[in-house]
Amino acid sequence: MLLIFVLFSVLVKPWQMPKRRFSSALSINPGDAGIWATCDMHKEGLCTIELKELFNEYARLIYGDVTASDATVTDDAPLGSDDIEAEINKEVQDLQTAKHEAVFVPVKIDVQCVLFFKTREPVEPVSFVHRICSDAMNQTTIKQTRHARRLTPMARMGKATEKSLEEVAKAVLAPVFHRDGVSAQKFAIRTTIRNNHAMKRDDIIKRVADLVGEPHTVDLKNYNQMILVDVYRNILGMSIIGSDFEELKRFNIAEIFESTSTVNALKRTYER
Repeated sequence: MLLIFVLFSVLVKPWQMPKRRFSSALSINPGDAGIWATCDMHKEGLCTIELKELFNEYARLIYGDVTASDATVTDDAPLGSDDIEAEINKEVQDLQTAKHEAVFVPVKIDVQCVLFFKTREPVEPVSFVHRICSDAMNQTTIKQTRHARRLTPMARMGKATEKSLEEVAKAVLAPVFHRDGVSAQKFAIRTTIRNNHAMKRDDIIKRVADLVGEPHTVDLKNYNQMILVDVYRNILGMSIIGSDFEELKRFNIAEIFESTSTVNALKRTYER
């Protein structure tokens, strides 16, 4: 009898209550939109918190009260065995609801100093990030981030393959370059590739330029449209930015605030 009990104890692992916390480790799927962000080294967690607060504040400012709070689960009194199944079902439902309703969902990326936030409507990533950076440059807002660096909006995401690049490009380029009555545009292409050795910068630029097509022309300095293509591991994204991309420090919010601080310091010096 004792031998049977010992064998049963070894073979059968005790059931444990799963951890009750919201996980942001979702995946990025083809067709998603979102915002890449770079941050200080080893500050990914703190940067995620501060950016989510900043994004939610601007979402309320621009779109109204469209944000949904994250699902949170607190430690209550110990659960009886009869309550466990009901509690698990409730938590699963809460997590699924939060994932669908949250305007900004942080996605864990296994790349150092890089974050990604999935967005949902009505947020349009390009105009949204442009507004944040414009306000910073025009000094109509105060600095609210300490560890965030560059914000890169992505209008559409896909897999890091040649086929997916073409699919994403056709979807992103069409409204700007291929709509009826569009005038000739001057464009430039800027690529960022990290932790991916399969896709080559020159190949991406050539393919995207071919898909833009005539009557549009390449102009690296005096462009009307900047096409951004970002590749991180097995994921790629694309967006089209306006002609003030360089003026807004390529959407590096830290550099924007540093530049405005320097200008203000110089003004105070000359006013003395």
